[in-house]
Amino acid sequence: MPIAPKGPEDNNQKPLSRRPWIGTALIYIVVIAIVTFMIFFLVRPSYSSKNTKTFTNADIRQVVDEDGNISYEGELANVLENKYVTLLQTQVCTTDTQQYQIYGEYYEVTNNKIETSTLWKFNGTLDTKTSYYYVLEIVRTRSAVTVANNTITGIDPNPNNRFYNSDVYKSLTPSNNAFLSWLPTILITVVTIGAGWFAISRLNKSMKEQMKNQTDVASSKARRVTNTKTKFADVAGCDEVKSELIEIVDYFKNAQKYTRLGAKLPKGVLLVGPPGTGKTLLAKAVAGEAEVPFYSISGSDFVEMYVGVGASRVRDMFKTAKNNAPCLVFIDEIDAVGRQRGAGLGGGNDEREQTLNQLLVEMDGFADNSGVIIIAATNRADVLDPALLRAGRFDRQITVDLPDKEGREAIFKVHARGKTIADDVDFSALASRTTGFSGADIANIMNDAAILAVRERRDRITIKDIDEAIDRSISGPAKSNKHMLPEEKKQVAYHESGHAIIGLFVPHSDKVQKVTIVPRGRTGGHVMMTPEQDRFLLTESELKARIIGYLGGRTSEEIFFGDVSTGASNDIEMATKLAKAMVTQYGMSPLGLIQYGQPSGSVFLGRDYSDTTKNFSSQKAYEIDKEVYRIIEECHQEARKILLEHQEDVKLMAETLINVETLTAEQISYLLEHRELPSVDEHKISENEEEMQIREKAKTSLPYFGESPKCDKINEDLKRMFNQNPECLVILAESRSANANSYRASTIDSTIKKFAASRKYSLLVLSIDQMDLMHITASDFGQKIETEMKTPVFLIETTKDSIKNYAEFLTKNK
Repeated sequence: MPIAPKGPEDNNQKPLSRRPWIGTALIYIVVIAIVTFMIFFLVRPSYSSKNTKTFTNADIRQVVDEDGNISYEGELANVLENKYVTLLQTQVCTTDTQQYQIYGEYYEVTNNKIETSTLWKFNGTLDTKTSYYYVLEIVRTRSAVTVANNTITGIDPNPNNRFYNSDVYKSLTPSNNAFLSWLPTILITVVTIGAGWFAISRLNKSMKEQMKNQTDVASSKARRVTNTKTKFADVAGCDEVKSELIEIVDYFKNAQKYTRLGAKLPKGVLLVGPPGTGKTLLAKAVAGEAEVPFYSISGSDFVEMYVGVGASRVRDMFKTAKNNAPCLVFIDEIDAVGRQRGAGLGGGNDEREQTLNQLLVEMDGFADNSGVIIIAATNRADVLDPALLRAGRFDRQITVDLPDKEGREAIFKVHARGKTIADDVDFSALASRTTGFSGADIANIMNDAAILAVRERRDRITIKDIDEAIDRSISGPAKSNKHMLPEEKKQVAYHESGHAIIGLFVPHSDKVQKVTIVPRGRTGGHVMMTPEQDRFLLTESELKARIIGYLGGRTSEEIFFGDVSTGASNDIEMATKLAKAMVTQYGMSPLGLIQYGQPSGSVFLGRDYSDTTKNFSSQKAYEIDKEVYRIIEECHQEARKILLEHQEDVKLMAETLINVETLTAEQISYLLEHRELPSVDEHKISENEEEMQIREKAKTSLPYFGESPKCDKINEDLKRMFNQNPECLVILAESRSANANSYRASTIDSTIKKFAASRKYSLLVLSIDQMDLMHITASDFGQKIETEMKTPVFLIETTKDSIKNYAEFLTKNK
């Protein structure tokens, strides 16, 4: 839900006091200065002695080849020859001889600068033809030389054995450009300062947010609703409640119509009812219809870990509401903050009590709250404080009860909007089957039905999907009963048949809608019984009829098995509760018109520690137990009498349930009248146009199982079979398993009769080679056919020796 931005009219919180920016800036300056100082001394440009090199005589060696040619090798020879460092220059002297020197640059480590100096010098006379290697020889020998007849001799007045590679030196030392030489230092400094600035900014922001949260904790969390799309047209099943709220919305739109007669706007409306009946939905509809500010908050939003926060939030909420009057404030689940005081929980300074006290003052105190209406919702009105419920605070207390039949039908239609529903779906019949369901339950049923329709690859929601969704809502998803022992399945069938027969033949019983032995949840089966009409009162005869119905399953087991099971535990529990209520609450016993015991409640729900639930003696408790036992025993004997009178009906229904697992009300009526089901099971093989269209469509899209002569034969056989519209398919598959069924005519005869009795079925035989070619198991093959063709499949896996006998038997009895 979008939240309106807070403005001056929405909140009453004071602006945060800002810290002086000078103090923050001073911190930044000090940090930057320290970082810069450290970088200058630790990261400044420096030159390592690795740029220098000390040469020895071994680094320049004379080599004479076989022809007498002289050459020089060694590291120093390469340096001089390639002129990496040195230059050969001449200098004119006053004497007749010329002075020669090896002249170059070198780096003086001690002075941190580059010097130009003479590295080697000697005296002599050289002409332009003098070989360069003579100079190398001078350097190598470091001896005094003279030059005569192309022979050089001389002295070394200033020996220096440190030579430097100029190219390497220039690549490892800063350029003469000052900016480039300091660029790495500048980059490191900027990155360090930026990281420090970011860290300090994040820390400062975190501190500000923490201070803001501490300040905002006392402000109201009521959110302004601005764009809800829910309208009163979306609410069904509670027309009386809707009319009350429509009147409040109309007051805001046409206030003069009411003020002309002196009518005042009610201060509060309390919506009370079971969960799922639409209390919050009604509030959303009010927000969608009202043209005034609408604020929404939960009861749990008032109380936090800090003392006094709840009361402060209540004050802030009402101040915001007054500043925006006229307006509506909706408090959902108000029992979270409005529970009864004085239970002694939390001490005398209980935070919830402070919050409730402030709420009471704001709703009806000395301050004027004209134009502000409080709408609250709860499903626990019994735990609310009486002071909160009095007139002047909540002037109207509206009960939002479970919908009646017409309401349920309207809710079904509301939630059918936007869904593709089959034409044969009768919402009136569905409403009759869903007695006691809330609006939320019905919404969930329609959503589940849509999901089931997609799962079954249908293009619309059918009555079958909705029926399954209702069963899921009552007992949970269906389970496979293949792991149930045959004896257990039979006992469950007789148990449920006992319930159903009691419901059919006992006066004042509810109508039997469905009987099933499909396991769901923790039950092995169930009987769905609903009243013919919605009832507000139940007579003693109707209550006893219910107890007889509860005991019907257990009594049926006694009659037909001579033994009982644990499956009736819940039935006995319900029967005992109802019988005890008849004695202790409804006065339907010889003990008189006295209510024995008080409604139980926990002190944690606002009860007093001194509250007690027992207001009778031990002798009276004994008499109560006797009366409860008498009622249950009388109902037990009545159930036994009825089931003995209708033994054949119980047997017929139970045996039919073992075969078909589920019976509807129409099927039960037909079965008891004609002693058999219709020739076509309309529940499983539908004859309506929609199902026929699905089957016709499936013919043109048969599953394809591979390309080979044997696979082609299977594909052709399937096409031929489904062109004949079979009602079911029997697959006879060869199996390698040692546990595969061997041929027994009696066994297969009874099995086929149960599965395919009165059905038009087709037979398909699969060999191991065919299944290997299709890369599929027999079980997966059958499942694929059943899923895609919407046709029941019966799979028989047998040995190679028995497959021929099975095929002959099935073909003969087809």
